[in-house]
Amino acid sequence: MTWTRPVLLALLATVLPLTFSDGVESAAVQSDDTDTRTTDHQGSGGNIFMSNTDASSYLSRRSKRSPRSVYESYAERMQRQRADEQRREYYEEQRNEKENHMEEERDEQNERTRERTEQWRRYHYDGVYPSYLSRYRYYY
Repeated sequence: MTWTRPVLLALLATVLPLTFSDGVESAAVQSDDTDTRTTDHQGSGGNIFMSNTDASSYLSRRSKRSPRSVYESYAERMQRQRADEQRREYYEEQRNEKENHMEEERDEQNERTRERTEQWRRYHYDGVYPSYLSRYRYYY
C-alpha cells in the first residue's frame, strides 16, 4: 500500500488550489432568497439556476406523465412520415443506380462477347464456305 500516500498527496495538491480559486464562486448557490435573474452574475454558471416560480410553472406545463397534445402528436407523425419517405426515396435511388450499372455492365459484356465471336469466326474462316453473313444476302 505504498501508492496510497502519493495518490492522496496528489489529490490534496489539486483540491486545495481549486477551493481557493475564483472559478468556484461562480457555481456556488446563493444563500439568500433573492431572484437569480435580478442579481448580476459575473461567472459562467450564472444562468444555471431558475427561480422557484419559473420552475413550478415549467413543471406544471408539462410533466412526464401528461398526455401529448394533438398538435404534438400530429407534428411527430408528420416528421416520421417525412423521414420514412426520404428513406424510401434514398433506397429507391440506390436500387435504380445499381440496376442501371448492372444493365450497362451486361451490355458491355454482351458487346465484348459478340466482338470476340465475330473475330473468332473471321480468323477461322477458310474460304470454303461463304461467311454466315453472305449466306443470307440475295443477289439481284
